[in-house]
Amino acid sequence: MNDIILLVGCGKMGSALLRGWLERGVDNARIYVVDPANESRQLADELNIFYAASAQELPPAIEPRIIIFAVKPQIMDDVVSKYARFSGTSTVFLSIAAGRSITYFSERLGDRAAIVRTMPNTPAAVGRGITVSCANQQVSLESRGLCEDLLNAVGKVDWVDDEGLLDAVTATSGSGPAYVFLLIECLAEAGIVAGLPETLARQLALETVSGAGELARQSDEAPSVLRQNVTSPGGTTAAALKVLMAEDGMEQLITRAVIAAKRRSEELAG
Repeated sequence: MNDIILLVGCGKMGSALLRGWLERGVDNARIYVVDPANESRQLADELNIFYAASAQELPPAIEPRIIIFAVKPQIMDDVVSKYARFSGTSTVFLSIAAGRSITYFSERLGDRAAIVRTMPNTPAAVGRGITVSCANQQVSLESRGLCEDLLNAVGKVDWVDDEGLLDAVTATSGSGPAYVFLLIECLAEAGIVAGLPETLARQLALETVSGAGELARQSDEAPSVLRQNVTSPGGTTAAALKVLMAEDGMEQLITRAVIAAKRRSEELAG
């Protein structure tokens, strides 16, 4: 890759992307990081990457091929417009901020800006994320391919034409890891209530959830079939599932949670 990558924001997701690029052989001389945090400065020094605390500190002649906004939605207003000077050039803007629409960026970057809105999730930190992306009409096939190549460094990538679907994506996969972490917590606590030592209960919960997830990922069978394979009629699993699959059970709770997250994503988008 011979094009400059400008990463604006280098927190958890930004640093996961950064490390993924370097592991895939992207030349660190092509990567520029803008982030005021001292931790980001230290990481850039460690990886021998150009660092700036603000957009004003970038070299005047810089012409990034892609600018990635990896800052929190709440501070995006103070960040985006500082990069409007690159609109209408070969630069493509890629956002990983939840709830910020393509229109939001167009209003701040201009009608000629090529914009890709994405929703990744935190398993990107271990190269097992999934990102769903949506592009406006100004994004060329070449730019779309560049975005996909960079996002592939931390997991799988899919695309949608309907931007409205990204709110549901956010609620399902963007927020989804938190639901799984909560399941691990609850399973461990239930094991403790059932009489297990705390350390053993937490180990069993973690390994069971991660192992079941990997089994589901590798299997050609649907999760419903895998569930049935574990469930003997009249057995212990059947007794537990009778509770979890009741009318007010897990399916209803998860659905309500996802709808609540989707509504919040829509609110953030204005």
